[in-house]
Amino acid sequence: MYQSKQKITLDFSRNHSIAELLGDGDRLIKLIEDEYDVDIFVLGNDIEVAGKGRNVNSVIKLLNELALQINLGQKIDEQRVNDSIKIMEDKSELKPHEIFSDYIGVNSGKKIKARTEGQKKYIEAIRDNTIVFGIGPAGTGKTYLALAMAVGALIRNEIGRIILVKPVVEAGEKLGFLPGDMYDKINPYLRPLYDALYEMLDVETFQHYMDIGIIEVVPLAYMRGRTLNDSFIILDEAQNASPEQMKMFLTRLGFGSKVVITGDITQIDLPVERKSGLVQVKNILGSIPGIEFVYLTSRDVVRHSLVQKIVDAYKLYEENNINEAEKQ
Repeated sequence: MYQSKQKITLDFSRNHSIAELLGDGDRLIKLIEDEYDVDIFVLGNDIEVAGKGRNVNSVIKLLNELALQINLGQKIDEQRVNDSIKIMEDKSELKPHEIFSDYIGVNSGKKIKARTEGQKKYIEAIRDNTIVFGIGPAGTGKTYLALAMAVGALIRNEIGRIILVKPVVEAGEKLGFLPGDMYDKINPYLRPLYDALYEMLDVETFQHYMDIGIIEVVPLAYMRGRTLNDSFIILDEAQNASPEQMKMFLTRLGFGSKVVITGDITQIDLPVERKSGLVQVKNILGSIPGIEFVYLTSRDVVRHSLVQKIVDAYKLYEENNINEAEKQ
């Protein structure tokens, strides 16, 4: 027996129809039914939703939001529906269509879009500041979006080159025992960056840019003494940079350049006796105009839904351990 029923009529512009909301084989409507445990009945643009009162109300709001996205020309698919559900359930300040309206243009017309409110704020911070720190757990897109912003700036001729930097703590920054030249030695540690760039540029273009120096990959230890003008510089895994290395890196900034530093302060691989420069830097630079700190959370995880649950579980475990240690 249904506890609640509501009927709405969705308004679609002349260029769009309810078929876009239903999806092939009604798969998008079925996704919403399964997510909220409701039944949805469609007749023309009239939709009736039946189920528990709270779930019905949530579905009505979601359907109106999805109809608005369609009218705005935003493509609706399973990912977009799931992202919309997540944003609305998280009670974000921005509506899903406001978040999805922001995108980064990369090669061949590909558009990379923010998928969470935190990601949108991160993209805006990179646009509006010279130095941005993107700090958050795995899967929040902090490195991927920084790379997209770098590629977009390169395509628009706003910068002349992209420089990717990473601490190599696994090898103690002493890479001499590995075979090959410097790039052969550092390549395994930069593979995640390469994978993202292949997607944004294609392999051939990426390799050409590497060959002529438009894209450069550098271990953090090799940055000393350089001044980088007209560049988009990304320091990845910055939690593994010491305070001295962080200062050295930040002072490489030259004219016409932009810097993004990404890291996860819960995954520090440095020896216990060495402090992380990423942990310390907010207290030193937090009040300087042109430098912005953006903190992404598990709400911004855009990988498999289990990743968000894993991040939250580890956070709870660590907090409980800290509380137990304080009691002793």
